[in-house]
Amino acid sequence: MSPEKVTIPELAKMKKRGEKITLLTAYDYPMARLVDRAGIDMILVGDSLAMTVLGHESTLPVTMDEMISHARAVTRAVERTFVVGDMPYLSYQVSDEEAIRNAGRFMQEALTDAVKVEGGEQMLDRIRAIIRAGIPVMGHLGLTPQSLSLLGGYRVQGKTARAAKRLLDEAKMLEDAGVFCIVLECVPSEVGKLVTDSVTIPTLGVGAGPHCDGQILVMHDMLGLFEFFAPKFAKRYVDLAETVTEAFQEFRRDVKEDRFPGPEHCYTMKQEERERLSADLPPKTARVKTDP
Repeated sequence: MSPEKVTIPELAKMKKRGEKITLLTAYDYPMARLVDRAGIDMILVGDSLAMTVLGHESTLPVTMDEMISHARAVTRAVERTFVVGDMPYLSYQVSDEEAIRNAGRFMQEALTDAVKVEGGEQMLDRIRAIIRAGIPVMGHLGLTPQSLSLLGGYRVQGKTARAAKRLLDEAKMLEDAGVFCIVLECVPSEVGKLVTDSVTIPTLGVGAGPHCDGQILVMHDMLGLFEFFAPKFAKRYVDLAETVTEAFQEFRRDVKEDRFPGPEHCYTMKQEERERLSADLPPKTARVKTDP
């Protein structure tokens, strides 16, 4: 029997009973299968794929079509895990109509369970419009990578009392607008606790301290596959970059030194077929060896 699918009501119940929620990013079929198999509650098909998968210097260049393609692969892989599609830059900022259309593409074409929208008060109209269209929305406050130019780069948000109060107010606005949970990114632990204690919907922290209702990690950070920089909040559970590089190097040595492929990796013809082929070849053609 297939495992029971994680739903929005179940996520709300997890907050009420104090059970922590787990979320990882995933961008392709094989990794999403492993996340699902591991019992992780949620997957975010994040616009972080612009950097971790496509090699861009920020999240801004990734397109809606690219996000849909990766989200399709992820949803094909999972049975239990709740999947959220991350609305990329300029897919929702222009108008309510465009926001609904693009959010709808995630649901219709990629079969995600919800979408994520960055921003607080300035995005309330867009968020309400998407939710009115019947599409669940995950909010995102604190460090919002699509607004890095306005924020002045990758900086911790909510560090002053005034900024923390503003972030709390926006969290309540998002809750009132109907989001089912809120991502808090790069805020002090005290602010993560304040917001978590002040809203009835789950909070998911990524660099927001231990008091949030759940925790997020970018898969490539936790697996050691993104080597350009490591955020302070990211725990590296394994260094796959080193392991994979060693495997590639061993393959290169095996091929260069004629150790691969070995007999166990090769297909052979039956003896009689080798003899028949050798007999059918023109006299000047190299004969096929017939010894077993």
